[in-house]
Amino acid sequence: SRELGGSITSVEAVYVPADDLTDPAVVAIFSFLDSVLVLSRERVQRGLYPAIDPLLSSSSNLDPDLVGKRHYNIAQQVVSTLQKHEDLRRVVLVIGVEELSGEDRTVYERALKLQNYLTQPFFTAEVFTGKKGEYVSLENTVGDCERILGGEFDKRPAEEFYMKGALS
Repeated sequence: SRELGGSITSVEAVYVPADDLTDPAVVAIFSFLDSVLVLSRERVQRGLYPAIDPLLSSSSNLDPDLVGKRHYNIAQQVVSTLQKHEDLRRVVLVIGVEELSGEDRTVYERALKLQNYLTQPFFTAEVFTGKKGEYVSLENTVGDCERILGGEFDKRPAEEFYMKGALS
């Protein structure tokens, strides 16, 4: 059973040869880790800092018993929306966003807003972004993601969410 109030006992950096997460050595190491943050070259190239890939990263602590049902459910919806965006992105590259169904276009555009929102102006990214770091509470982050997912900002362009910080 898990106990609340634990501590991080180590932080490991794992070199992934050729960015291949299926490499047997990498797979063997990952099975021993509670949390995995995957840094993405593509996100760096797109200027999305911190360059953590939310689809490849994971944490065993993202558990409803630890973070609460609301936080857990919203996090799962964010991941699902971002995954759907990745699937649609390939289609959009071929036929364009205008050819998506209304529902797919809504999901695609909300995912763009979420991607940009997750580029919150972190203190650790100041050197890369030139934007002063800002503290955004966990509650604000979860609530803002819920508002984006719920369509509150559907009429606003995704660019407004880049390095935005809190939306309130």
